[in-house]
Amino acid sequence: VQLQASGGGLVQAGGSTTLSCVASGRTLSLYDMGWLRQVPGKEREFVAVIRRSGGRTYYADSVKGRFTISRDTAKNMVYLQMNNLKPEDTAVYYCATTTVVLSGIFDWNNYKTWGQGTLVTVSS
Repeated sequence: VQLQASGGGLVQAGGSTTLSCVASGRTLSLYDMGWLRQVPGKEREFVAVIRRSGGRTYYADSVKGRFTISRDTAKNMVYLQMNNLKPEDTAVYYCATTTVVLSGIFDWNNYKTWGQGTLVTVSS
C-alpha cells in the first residue's frame, strides 16, 4: 500500500484544519490507520488511530477532545479533523498503517507503511 497525506498549512491558534490520507495499492480496510507527528529534532509521536475492525478510535492525551480521526473505506481515505489547534501542535503529520495488537498501537515504531508527511504550522 502507498499513502499520501495532504491538507497541512498555516493555521492560527484556535483554528481548525483537516488532514487527508489517500491510499493506493491495497484497501485500507486491511489495516489499523494512524496519524502520527514529528517536531524537528524530536521523536515521532502517536496522535490517533482508527481500528480496522469496528472502527474504534484512540487518541493521545494531548489531542483528545480536539482531534477526530475517521475513515472512508469506499474512498480508501483516512482523515484527521483538528480543532482548537495550539502552537504545540506544529509538526509534520504522517498517516501510517499498522496491524499490531491493541497494546502496541500507541508506539510509532509499530507503524510500518508511512505517507510522506504534511506540515501543519500553528501560529500564536
